Amino acid sequence: MSSNGVSPPRLQTNAGAPWQRRASLALMAASGLAALGYEIVWTQQCAVWLGHEAAAVLAVVAAFFGGLAVGAFALGPRIEQSPRPVRWYAGCELMIASWSLVLALGMTPFSAWLLALTGAQPAAIWQWTIAFFGTFVLLLPATAAMGATLPAMERLTAELRSAGRSIAPLYAANTFGAVLGVLAIAFWLAPTLGLVRTAGVCIVLNLLCGGASLVVFPRSAAVAPAPTARDSRVVRGVLASLAITGLLGIGYEVLVVRVLSQVAEDTVYTFAMLLAVYLVGTAAGAASYDRWLARSRAADELGDRLLCALAAAVLVGTSTLWAAEHVKAAALRAFGPSMSAAVGAEALLALAAFGAPTIVMGAVFSHLSARASAAGVSFGRALGANTLGAAAAPWIFGVLALPALGPKLALLSTALAYLVLTARAAWRMPVVWVPALAVLAIAMAAPPLAFVDVPAGGRVASYRDGVMAAVSVVEDANGVARLRIDNRQQEGSSATLRVDARLAWLPVLLHPAPRRVLFLGLGTGNTAAAAAADSTLEVDAVELLPEVISASAYFADARGEAAPNPRLRLLAADARRYVRASDRRYDVIVSDNFHPARSGSGALYTVEHFAAVRERLDAGGLFCQWLPLHQLDLDTLRSIVKSFVAVYPDAAAMLASNSLETPVLGLVGRADGTPLDVPAVRDRLVKAAARQKLADFGIEDELALLGSFVAGPSSLRRFAGAAAANTDDRPVVAYRAPRITYMPTSLPRDRLLELLGELSIDPAEVLGAADETSRRRVAAYWKARNLFIEAGRDVRPSADPREMLAQVREPLLAVLRVSPDFRPAYDPLLLMATALGRVDVASARALLTQLSEIQPARSDAGRALEQIGATDR
Repeated sequence: MSSNGVSPPRLQTNAGAPWQRRASLALMAASGLAALGYEIVWTQQCAVWLGHEAAAVLAVVAAFFGGLAVGAFALGPRIEQSPRPVRWYAGCELMIASWSLVLALGMTPFSAWLLALTGAQPAAIWQWTIAFFGTFVLLLPATAAMGATLPAMERLTAELRSAGRSIAPLYAANTFGAVLGVLAIAFWLAPTLGLVRTAGVCIVLNLLCGGASLVVFPRSAAVAPAPTARDSRVVRGVLASLAITGLLGIGYEVLVVRVLSQVAEDTVYTFAMLLAVYLVGTAAGAASYDRWLARSRAADELGDRLLCALAAAVLVGTSTLWAAEHVKAAALRAFGPSMSAAVGAEALLALAAFGAPTIVMGAVFSHLSARASAAGVSFGRALGANTLGAAAAPWIFGVLALPALGPKLALLSTALAYLVLTARAAWRMPVVWVPALAVLAIAMAAPPLAFVDVPAGGRVASYRDGVMAAVSVVEDANGVARLRIDNRQQEGSSATLRVDARLAWLPVLLHPAPRRVLFLGLGTGNTAAAAAADSTLEVDAVELLPEVISASAYFADARGEAAPNPRLRLLAADARRYVRASDRRYDVIVSDNFHPARSGSGALYTVEHFAAVRERLDAGGLFCQWLPLHQLDLDTLRSIVKSFVAVYPDAAAMLASNSLETPVLGLVGRADGTPLDVPAVRDRLVKAAARQKLADFGIEDELALLGSFVAGPSSLRRFAGAAAANTDDRPVVAYRAPRITYMPTSLPRDRLLELLGELSIDPAEVLGAADETSRRRVAAYWKARNLFIEAGRDVRPSADPREMLAQVREPLLAVLRVSPDFRPAYDPLLLMATALGRVDVASARALLTQLSEIQPARSDAGRALEQIGATDR
């Protein structure tokens, strides 16, 4: 597979048997399926130590093309002059299978070694150097063999082709297999079998291809005279053109994928569709060139026209990106609500951006290959030059050009570079100047390729394009700021400080004497900052994206922090890599509620990651994994719970708040599996209350803290049932979670209520040696909490206190009769009664009297009655 579509030069040979031609097509299809299968499997496996699937895509693509170049350059000339090319082909297939088997069995220790070499907090240059070169070396034996199979197949099929016919059908079969591999593995094999077994299927295909080739092809072949280069200047020129077009072709792919990640859902299925469309386009371009353009006698002029056409096609593809959101919305309206419709919409985006450019890319590579052959350059050498340029594209465009220039200028630079490749004489023709002027016009007049949803009256407070994501801070008309990653994923806001602080304090308060706390994920920084406000805590916060760390400063200003807190240390690092490579231990580790469907996030919910976190906990340490129930279906949640209890068998679950719109569930486990020490928690709460205004966060007392639990160990095990655990080898979350993202089948409030209906909690499991009175009060609080959430499902918000009171009065009073301690029901009724006292004194008095009778321990309702009485007099 080349970066621009492979169509080797036309050869004049004798016809082969029809069955042999059909067999060769089947071999090429199977080989293409296996190659793309490995790319998908290795990308996900490498993402575990590289830290993010976007980084893994860049590294694996570079490693793939780098290996193809090595194989084509090192082995291509020997294969082309060998009298037994079938042995080379079979040997290469065997090498691919053998090294892939080594990787299947040894990827875990290999990844651990590379992770240790990278370090917990590497400098950017060191991280990317290890990412690219480490992956390249890791995959090299297999990828180099893949690069050598192409020259070997070119030699073998020469004996089977009729006079005047090219090998375009073979490349079409290879590409068809590759497309089939992308789709079959992403939508079926990997979710069903897991990564290692999927690689096993590919290994079997390689072995079958190697064995079948020994049967299909003759044992020996006539050795053609070695190609003789006619003009060294022409040779250098065509090889340079092949390398540069390889660089630009993959560079364009990298940039488009990065831009569309802000419009598409950025899941494993998104990448599969983008790659499939790219492959189909290059194959179509190669086949079109072979059918309609290969016989052109004006080779130089045709080459210039193709390059100009490619520049124009890139401009067309780039221009469609500005309309991508509208195209997607229109497609979803036309296709209707379903996952297939959503994936189809993403395929349409890919077709708009990749369709025309990749077709011309395939034709350009075919033309340059023909020119190389005419100049005496072997096919292996031509392929090596093209793939060598392609191998440099992820580094040059993905890591350097995109953050420095922005997506718009980086994409326009690819179109301009194609024009620069044309001959000097061609610049006298309009066919060159028209796209050149179009590049200039778009650069000057078009807005940046940044997708940021800004509400009416709002503004973009900050925006930064990084290597892996675009990060923005958007303010609405009320001054509420929201942090977004790729415009699709909200990471908190300035209005969620109360809930964000609870994400820190709930787990921190469950530890009797914490000193060091680690947060995996930063977001706005509200959660980590809340913990760092405690002068007894040292807080580390790990964040993968440097742009998020920069954006968090905006929210520090919103919190009124005049200077950075010295007790809060922000670490630019991958969460998985940090917990595995760091030697620092913590009393409490809190993991953010990462969106499970987004690229790479599923790896933060695996058994292996949870076990690595456990190794970072000090004696008596506690780990809390928050989960966004509003972004999770219950089946995916079962797999995550299954994975968590596999590492923390005595785990419990808690709710971050009583929100119906954005419910967040926390899984809590202890390193030593000891039960909760209620007296120690009570003492910890008293001491912390002296330092913090915990009541502002809804943690007024021990009931508010302990009352957040919703399930104990036995209930979590029953809930998980027979669900498949999410592991590095079988990443079920990455493949299952996108389904509810593409097509929500229920509301978050409905999933929350369904979950609460399936969970149960035994006070003895969670509260340990607490006294019987405490157990009864907490159990009543839990029951009241569930009734409160259920009562809120059908409430319609209203600014009129009488209308609101009519909806919630009796349900909330019923909640308080179950647990008079349940303040989330008491406080709203108190506020509404106070407001009602301004317009309906009698009704207000009646409600306040009921509150006083239900909860005589609180004097709030009595004082409100006195105030109403004083006002009435």
